[in-house]
Amino acid sequence: MNRTPSLRRTLLLWLLLPLLVVAPAAAALQYLLALQPALRAFDRSLGDTVISIANFVRAGPDGPVFEMNAQTERSIRTDQIDTIFYAVFDSRGQLLAGDAPLAEPTLKLAAQEWRFYYAELFDQAVRVGARGVPCGDAVCQVRVAETRQKRDALRNDMLTATLLSLLVLAAATAAVVLVAAARGLRPLQTLRTQLGRRSLDDLRPLDATDVPREALPVVDAVNRLFERVRAGSMAQQAFLADAAHQLRTPLATLRTEAELALLQPHPPELAATLQRLDAAAARAARLASQLLALARADSSARAAIASESLDLKAIATEAADEWVPRAQAAKVDLGFGLAPALVTGQAFLLRELLANLLHNALLYAGPGAQVTVRTGSTPAGAWLEVEDDGPGIAAADRSRVLQRFQRGAQSGGRGSGSGLGLAIVSDITSAHGALLSLADGVVGSPRGPGLRVRVDFGADSGAG
Repeated sequence: MNRTPSLRRTLLLWLLLPLLVVAPAAAALQYLLALQPALRAFDRSLGDTVISIANFVRAGPDGPVFEMNAQTERSIRTDQIDTIFYAVFDSRGQLLAGDAPLAEPTLKLAAQEWRFYYAELFDQAVRVGARGVPCGDAVCQVRVAETRQKRDALRNDMLTATLLSLLVLAAATAAVVLVAAARGLRPLQTLRTQLGRRSLDDLRPLDATDVPREALPVVDAVNRLFERVRAGSMAQQAFLADAAHQLRTPLATLRTEAELALLQPHPPELAATLQRLDAAAARAARLASQLLALARADSSARAAIASESLDLKAIATEAADEWVPRAQAAKVDLGFGLAPALVTGQAFLLRELLANLLHNALLYAGPGAQVTVRTGSTPAGAWLEVEDDGPGIAAADRSRVLQRFQRGAQSGGRGSGSGLGLAIVSDITSAHGALLSLADGVVGSPRGPGLRVRVDFGADSGAG
């Protein structure tokens, strides 16, 4: 289980958990504040009925008298929902008119004094309003009871409305909180996307546009880290380039001396030693050139090299002057099928890319092989490919041979390759935003499946 703290989860907990407490409390308060005035209105209506009945109480010669005709009584007792009860008592608690069960409980009320209470009457819950009424020198009592159906219905309706409003408010608030959290964290998601899409050699500063103030220190710290890594990478690449450059001169001298020694008269027993010395010097010189190419293909080194508009056809034509004699010496038939192919890039790196492809083809295809260099363009962009009819590279090995110091199983240990050629081609291809693909070469060739290496430059490709 992933127990890594989540900023989104923390924000939602701190925003939504208080809402779970505050919203019900606010709803309960709203319910009570709205219910009490409504109940008081019912009590005032009940009190009006008490006053209406009290108007029929008067003092007589023999004591209090209550005079109300049957029609008026029916009018008072009439209600669409609830049942109305009433009772009038003299000062001694004797029933003058109405419903005798209303005598309980016994109340002592002064003149004009009110009392409202809940009670049970005829097995029904009622609300009772009582008032002391002057009747001569004594105080009579008028009580009116009303069943609670309207009150209960009002409570239920208000409770339902409060709960619905609470649910709507909670849902709306939760949605707003979720949207606010998502929008608030969007700049962090953008930063994560920036970092996730970058290659290992992309050390440009992070874009801090629209980054919230609280996240700026993190962005600044990452950018400072990128700057330190870039400085270290540039120092490393500068050392590698300087070392490779410095090695080229002594290695070229060593190779020249070995070649001259082979041409000069020498004891037969030294011939094999001189040949191995010449081959080792050639391999070391080639390795130094490849290391220099790797250093220049690095992003920090590419920044110092200007990009320009180039034609792959011109680069391949220029390479022919150097590689045709080498192909003849290796007994390889090197041909060209060139068409204009315009790209934006760095000439040194593209020449190095083609040189590595040709070197690999001549080295591994073997004597008698056919190697063809082609360039061209489509609406999607320019392309370059080198095809041979040699042993090729198995499909399972094609991703591995693009790594540094890796060689295909079909090489069989032949040649003086260092396993850097296709890795350099891959780095230069990525540097130009192009696509590198490896496939079988000449179909039906008796020599083997061959290898076709193709670099597709998109319409917007260019050295980045």
